[in-house]
Amino acid sequence: MNVSPVKFLRGAVASALLASGLVTGAAMAQAPAQTGIRGTIVSVGADKLVVKSNRGGEQAVALDKDTRVAAISLANINDIKPGSYIGAAGIPQPDGSQKALEVHVFPPAMAGTGDGHRPFDLAPNSTMTNGTVGDVVASSGRTLTLKYKDGEKKIVVPEDVPIVNIEAGERSMLVAGAKVVVRARKNPDGSMTAASVSVGKNGVTPPM
Repeated sequence: MNVSPVKFLRGAVASALLASGLVTGAAMAQAPAQTGIRGTIVSVGADKLVVKSNRGGEQAVALDKDTRVAAISLANINDIKPGSYIGAAGIPQPDGSQKALEVHVFPPAMAGTGDGHRPFDLAPNSTMTNGTVGDVVASSGRTLTLKYKDGEKKIVVPEDVPIVNIEAGERSMLVAGAKVVVRARKNPDGSMTAASVSVGKNGVTPPM
């Protein structure tokens, strides 16, 4: 079956966004219940991954024809321009701004995904803001103005905050030692099947 690059990108990135919590509301309601597995690939077979979890222990996860792979690569804040579409997890500050914990840069095909500002579970009291970049003030503490349908937020991005791109990936990227975030469904027999695998490129650890 032939799948257009745009359709594949949408599917792969949507899976990655489900893994990171960037897709919420109706999109989450339509998705089957899934378990997140974060860790490092120990071994790979034609139809199975074994992942050493960050929480300890190893988990075997089946791969099927519907398993999508998303590639996570490092981005540079200097590549974020007015008009870029991004997601930023952050902590509210007394002045009303958000201190970023991580930033995800969306591909153009996914602009508008999860638009808005909402609570998030990355850290206590954290939030997620998805929107279009307005002003960029690199000389003022790496500050971005992020605009969404119902308002805007000022996002301050500290130097040590991870900034990553999300793009379509390939099964060949799933190799021993790669850092991954797997979203898997539990089967009736207790086994797990991956709906998506977000894999870091060049040693990157997905910050999801």
